[in-house]
Amino acid sequence: MSDTWELHGTEFSNCNCDWGCPCQFNAPSTYGHCEFTSGGQVTRGHFNGISLDGLKWATVGAWPGEIAEGNGRLQMIIDEQASAEQRESLRKILYGEATEPGATHFNIFASMSSELLEPLYLPIDYAIDIAARTAHIRVPGIMEVTGSPIIDEFSGEPFHVGINRPKGSFEYTYAEIGTASSTTWGEILMELENSYGQFNELHLSQSGIIGG
Repeated sequence: MSDTWELHGTEFSNCNCDWGCPCQFNAPSTYGHCEFTSGGQVTRGHFNGISLDGLKWATVGAWPGEIAEGNGRLQMIIDEQASAEQRESLRKILYGEATEPGATHFNIFASMSSELLEPLYLPIDYAIDIAARTAHIRVPGIMEVTGSPIIDEFSGEPFHVGINRPKGSFEYTYAEIGTASSTTWGEILMELENSYGQFNELHLSQSGIIGG
């Protein structure tokens, strides 16, 4: 593989599964199908020497069954502030084109999709506080996603729980877990309310997790 890249940043995701998301434990999804939104920002990164620092992205994906069964639809939104070179570089990463097979979640989602919609280049309002389990993603006319801590119904206080993957996965080694809601418009429609929310750092290359 001639392309080399590294991406270190943050990510916030929401899917239709119950809190905990069985997929994180290599088990079937809660309802037998997957709908998700996600977004992130590069803290520092590069693609073949092209800086990706500060760039944002967002994703909407849906599968009629389990992701492993394929037939998904995937839409990527890339920061409109990116230059032409940066847009193409981030597009290749997000659609898994410059990645060893199965090495990242971007590659897996793309390979399990029968329809890869053309990327959109739009303003992305993204913010996250991983420790506090709060985040939002807003892309005008496409998606609005919010995340917050799970509230303990007995005490009324925020409930703190995380998922630790000591050997890593194809996405993260540790993720804070909360609750999240999504509304999407455009090509892929969904409405998720108080379902699985994930708040994590990303540190990836074309070969997968770095440090996992």
